[in-house]
Parts: sequence; structure tokens; C-alpha cells
Amino acid sequence: MAKQQQPSKNKKRGQIRHKIGKAPGTMTYMGTRAGLASNLTTLDYDQDEFIQTDLATIEQLSDKPGQGQTRWMNIIGLSDVQFVGEIGKRFNLNPLVLEDIVNTHQRPKVDEYENYVFAVFKMIYLNSNQTLIWEHLALVLVDNQVLVFQEVEQDVFDTVRQRISTKSGRIRTRGADYLFFALIDAIIDHYYIVMEHIEERIEQLESEIYANPNNDTLQEIQRLKKKVLKVRQWVSPVRELVNRLISSENPLISEDTKHFLQDALDHALEINETLQVHREMTMNLMEMYMSNVSNKMNEVMKVLTIMASIFIPLTFIAGIYGMNFSNMPELQFKYGYFVVLGIMLIVLIAMLIFFKRRNWL
Repeated sequence: MAKQQQPSKNKKRGQIRHKIGKAPGTMTYMGTRAGLASNLTTLDYDQDEFIQTDLATIEQLSDKPGQGQTRWMNIIGLSDVQFVGEIGKRFNLNPLVLEDIVNTHQRPKVDEYENYVFAVFKMIYLNSNQTLIWEHLALVLVDNQVLVFQEVEQDVFDTVRQRISTKSGRIRTRGADYLFFALIDAIIDHYYIVMEHIEERIEQLESEIYANPNNDTLQEIQRLKKKVLKVRQWVSPVRELVNRLISSENPLISEDTKHFLQDALDHALEINETLQVHREMTMNLMEMYMSNVSNKMNEVMKVLTIMASIFIPLTFIAGIYGMNFSNMPELQFKYGYFVVLGIMLIVLIAMLIFFKRRNWL
């Protein structure tokens, strides 16, 4: 699986500046995967069969699936705006829709048109290195077809493909609107995996904070905090989008499919609540770190203060007998040195006992 390329802030600003001043509906790819090859795959199915076809050119694409069939059309590679534009012309998509398809910074949204429903989501999943990957995804629901526009081949739809190929569940007996729901449901289900990953990382950092907090721990907390905010930015709108699909009066979405969308809405609500908890927990991690570091510093200062307190009277005694006065009678005493050492030892023991009884040691 390809490694996620995180766009730098400077590169993102440059893409935005490049877009400024252009007419609405102008297709400008805004992402980090420029130059990747584009390809087109169709999956036509009904209750009895399914046919997967890899197309070399758009001209090979038939206008509609067979009688009674549903088509899942997968378009991979958004940097080729000409390729995406030709597909848009084939399905008479609005220029504003095409602009949003190739704009990877587009916020999740749902737009309804007379002949289709357009939706933008962010796929978020873990790669083999347990690194979070987020990918721009656009869905278009038209009559008997669902168009899926994505940046790279990797996605979260393997379970949907498996259900189609093995006649598992009800997907082969239902129309394009149910496929549209199934794809959205797969995206939301993978948010749960992301939530589990974040929760595990929070628990690991909590253990590190209590065991041995250091600068690396602080940097990890900052990275996790930014990661949670990024996930929240892409996931939070999904609740509103699914709710809008349920409330839609578009004939492309049947009442039966809306019942399944209600289940997806419940999941989106749960994920939003979990994400809010994780956000608060990451904020608390910083407070825990600062508190723990402060406590450790206080322990160090406590030890140093006790040591200084013990040596203050001993230093006082040693200072008195370190003075160079000739008329000091104790200097002529045969056992004066041992008496002073004994007094200093008694003072030391007495102070240790005092600190122990006060629970300062």
C-alpha cells in the first residue's frame, strides 16, 4: 500500500493561490498525487451475475448497464483533469461538481441535482505500517449507476466487492441507491478502526507520561493532537451529510434505502461522540504531561531543599570554628575537635528524625 504523502502547508498555500482568480467550475487538481495513471473499471451486476471490465479508453464505456443491472464505475486518478472532464461530459455533470471532484481540499458535502446526487467524503484508514491515510473521494449516484472518483487504487471497499462477487447479503438484489449506501457505510465503518487506533495511542502516551515523560513524549502528544483535529475536520460533517440524504426527496434514493441510511447515521453519531471524547483526552494529555513533569521537578527540589536544610546548621558550626580569632578557648581543648564532630552528628541525626516524622523523607 502506498505511503501517505502529507501535503506541506507551503504547497497547499501555493495550490490555493494558483486557484484564486479562476472562474467557478474551472477544474484544478489540488492534491499530492499528480502524475498518477488514470484508469476506469466497471462492475455490472444483478441477482444472477456480475461482470467486471477494465476499460482502456472512455470510448469503450457503454452508456448504461444491462437491463435490470446496477453498475459500479470506479474512476482512479484525479490529477488527469481532462480524463475526469470527459467522464463528466458523458454523464452531463455540472462544472462545479467536476471542480469539487478534483479539489482534494474540498470539505465533505452532499449536493442534489435533477438527475444525480453528488457527495464528497474522506476515506480514512490505516496502512500496513499503522499510519493514518486520508484520501479524497467523490460519489455520484445516477440512474442505476454509482460513479466513484478516487485518487489511488487503495480504498476501503473490499468488503463491498466481496459481497457483490459472492452474492453475500442483499446487495445483489437491490439497486444503485443501496450500492451508494453500502459505499458510504464502508467509509463510516473504517472510522471505527481509526477511533480504536487513536484510543490505543492515547493509552500508550498516558503510560509514557506516568513512567518517563520527556521531550519525545511531548512531541508525540502534539502530533496526536493535530491528527485528532484533522480526523475531526473530515469526520464531523458526515453526520450532517447522511442526515441530509435521509431527508432527501430525490427519487434516486428509495424509502427502503433510507432505513439503512438511518443505521449509518447512528454510527456517524456514535463516531462523532467518540471523537469528541478523544479530542478532550488529547487535550488532557498535555495537562498530564505538564503536571507530571512539575511533580518530578518538585520531588527534585524537595530533596535539594532537605539536603540544604541539613547542612545549614552544620555549616554554621563549621563556620564558627573556622574563624581566625586567637582568643577562642575551645581551640585549646584537647578533645574539642571530636566534641564538635559529635555535636554535628547529633544535629544531623536529630534533623533526619524530624523530617521523617513530618513525612518529608
